[in-house]
Amino acid sequence: MSKIHATAIIAKEASLDSSVEVGPYSIIGPHVQIGSGTKIGPHVVIEGRTRIGENNTLFQFSSIGAAPQDKKYAGEPTLLEIGDRNTIREFCTFNLGTVQDGGITRVGSDNLMMAYVHIAHDCQVGNNTIFANNASVAGHVEIGDWVILGGFAGVHQFCKIGPHAMLGMNTSLTQDVPPFLILSGNPAAAHGLNIEGLKRRGFSRDQINGVRHAYKLLYKSGLTLEQARLALQQAQTEHPAAQSEIALMLSFLDKSTRGIVR
Repeated sequence: MSKIHATAIIAKEASLDSSVEVGPYSIIGPHVQIGSGTKIGPHVVIEGRTRIGENNTLFQFSSIGAAPQDKKYAGEPTLLEIGDRNTIREFCTFNLGTVQDGGITRVGSDNLMMAYVHIAHDCQVGNNTIFANNASVAGHVEIGDWVILGGFAGVHQFCKIGPHAMLGMNTSLTQDVPPFLILSGNPAAAHGLNIEGLKRRGFSRDQINGVRHAYKLLYKSGLTLEQARLALQQAQTEHPAAQSEIALMLSFLDKSTRGIVR
């Protein structure tokens, strides 16, 4: 039995592995590439210069690889790249990149994108993330590994969210989020660390204690940001088990462009 439903419309120029499944009434454009084991549900539209990896599952009514929702876009041959083993639920919208940035939108591997998630042009999404229903990220957003976005969370363009951070439901984010934080609200504010998430991912007690110390320096000490940077550098020596985690926070502060949430 064919894995391509008879009602699906697939451009002859599209490149699909022989194991790919395509459901009824789905449409796949000429510049699309799809890797082995990926399953495309019914009524899915995949267009543009879109590359999808292996063993992904796309549910019905998703729109993948459409033109950016950006008035500057003039039909340039930009890209969307999706990794492996992602679950993309109903009505998700992932857009191509723009030439005003790197020209590519990237979504990594092992991500769960729940219904109505929107990933705008030029976003860079890592691995093992969870975007709950209706979470939306505007253009040029960078999201690290293991980030969780609660339902209806909204992220302003050009924001950066560090690895292992978690945004609560209905959070409105307009600034950058250092790694490991929990935040919520409108506007978003920091509310401690994602300790439970770190425990589930196998972080040791000493690593978590080091991250706690780093958080206190950054948010509870009354230090200026520059003073906190110097204190964090010293903290790497004081907490050798968490040296890489504290270094990650320092690196994030160096790359922050919108200022960090308070």
